[in-house]
Amino acid sequence: MTQPSALSQSVPVYRAEDLRVSIGANLGDGLTVLDELMLDDVYVLVPGAERARLSLVAHGDGRFEVGPDSALGTPGAPVRLDCAVDFMSPGGQTAEGVVLVELAPDHTIAEIYLLSLVPLAEKTDYSLVGIDGPGTARRFAQVGCVSFTRGTRITMASGEQRPIEEIAVGDRVLTRDGGPQQVRWIGHSALRAVGDSAPIVIRAGTLNNARDLVVSPEHRLFIYQRTDRIGAGQAEVLVKARHLVNGDSVTVRDGGYVEYYQILFDRHHIIYAEGIAAESMLIDSRTKPALPPELVEKLAELLPGHGEGAHGVEVQRRLLERPDAIELLRRAALR
Repeated sequence: MTQPSALSQSVPVYRAEDLRVSIGANLGDGLTVLDELMLDDVYVLVPGAERARLSLVAHGDGRFEVGPDSALGTPGAPVRLDCAVDFMSPGGQTAEGVVLVELAPDHTIAEIYLLSLVPLAEKTDYSLVGIDGPGTARRFAQVGCVSFTRGTRITMASGEQRPIEEIAVGDRVLTRDGGPQQVRWIGHSALRAVGDSAPIVIRAGTLNNARDLVVSPEHRLFIYQRTDRIGAGQAEVLVKARHLVNGDSVTVRDGGYVEYYQILFDRHHIIYAEGIAAESMLIDSRTKPALPPELVEKLAELLPGHGEGAHGVEVQRRLLERPDAIELLRRAALR
């Protein structure tokens, strides 16, 4: 059963039967597992199929299971990261994904899901052009990593506002909870800015930020409420960027490419980006595969307790669905 200390996240997935082979060796079959997939098979999305939320609980030993609040699957059932896949549309656009397998009590396959990093379109042929077993954990880790975009100004220990791409290992950054802290690692990747990889834009002033803040969808912002205006039950709260999207002051920047940067310290910290508090990279069983193997070995003693020290409660999405939620958070954050 799920332990209280386990970490959870929800990911949008298609059921295996939502994708069927229209041309190829597995003609008529739905999406399957690594050993049975065939390159160049062409898949089409079943009419009316939509992604649904699969809640995953991640344990410290690398195990995953279906969460209690999941819209799909059986709560508590083990989930295996099976393989990473790449599809290509007739127009040459790629769609990356991860095949997840839910296991029955007898360890047979109960369900197969596709975590697609972009929504798939109906009446479109998707050729399977890539299958990767060893790279699965890393691909899945990229979904959970919190990232800033190129140009984001980070407050250094000296007070300087420095673009994140100019920060180097060993530089000292100002943290809210630990004062000046030395950077251990800076990650960098360039991704298609579509689907769950499309960044969230928080316009200048929305949360008292000095300039537009552009972050990955899962990135959490820290807000200290002098009064509990949002009803979270705690003064210190963390808010996911994707839960703030309102189509006006907070939007999704969809299209083209985005450069993401991750900043890692010896511990998970709250730093300042464009003048407001936001989290640094948190290493847990989901995100650890995103690190270079040599760094994981070097930081072996630190990583098991990397997330120790709570920075506040994460605000549930339902509390942010009210139309004045962002304004309440902005006011609550004023000093």
